[in-house]
Amino acid sequence: MSTLTARFGPDASASGPAGGPSAATPVVGRAHEVEMLDAALESGAHVVLEGPPGTGKTTLLRSVADRAHVPFVFVEGNAELTPARLVGHFDPAQVLDRGYGPETFVDGPLAEALRSGALLYVEEVNRIPEETLNVLLTVMSEGELHVPRLGRIGAGPGFRLVAAMNPFDAVGTARISSAIYDRVCRITMGYQTAADEDTVVGLRAPAVPDGWRSRAVELVRSTREHPDVRIGSSVRGAIDLVRITATLSHRRGVDVVDWRAGLDAALVALSGRIRLQESCTRSAEQVVRELYESVFGAEPDADDTDRDDADPAGGDAPGGA
Repeated sequence: MSTLTARFGPDASASGPAGGPSAATPVVGRAHEVEMLDAALESGAHVVLEGPPGTGKTTLLRSVADRAHVPFVFVEGNAELTPARLVGHFDPAQVLDRGYGPETFVDGPLAEALRSGALLYVEEVNRIPEETLNVLLTVMSEGELHVPRLGRIGAGPGFRLVAAMNPFDAVGTARISSAIYDRVCRITMGYQTAADEDTVVGLRAPAVPDGWRSRAVELVRSTREHPDVRIGSSVRGAIDLVRITATLSHRRGVDVVDWRAGLDAALVALSGRIRLQESCTRSAEQVVRELYESVFGAEPDADDTDRDDADPAGGDAPGGA
């Protein structure tokens, strides 16, 4: 069995991560994507993961790397990522004392991943300047990197480049050239099912009544379908909604399913995550409140609230499940 097969073979695609600090975050509802990524990496391909934020791209790759026992090198893609920051640089003080050589070169993430045969994960690759992307083109094509005054850095066994991007974000991004797409395989990742997102929230947020948590997930999913919303919230919005609601209800001394606590948490967790259509004349807060009321019902009046407080056993809490 080859080294690559041993690392990314059938055993590596078994369900559930094993080992490593990131193994505590399981991959939920991504069996097909895990299989496709394992197969692509085992075949020797480099991969681009495309999907909106919060769809588990980083979690998926960390899980694959953990289970294959492959080093994982993370790079945050942005307009400030120059070739020198990606590749590495010579330490000026060391160069003055010892001259140019391997001992005075400080590896960047690309050089580190090449030497160690790691998975190099480049996040938000469509935010990276073209001159930096050109460095990656050579590495993907030739499996090596040539650094002036240093020489050749060859790719260790298992080195792969996995890039991620959100194709729906047009701010601060650029189109990926055909030269990049010609050197990678592409895996798309859409939003998970409601049941899967409910499971994710249950794993990442404090315990709340199951029915209420499902409504929180329903609220977040509804932001992706509202006609005034261009880009809705990811499951991260539901996680923050549950976390903030739990904290607010504790601070206020009310039940976790309190209608007002839930609304205030929704406004904080979601108003900044949604992007409205340019033709929309309402604020994000107004849209969030409309969606909240459609899922949790209208605000209970004071008499209803007082009656519930006086007789806790006399029915469900406002907004409860």
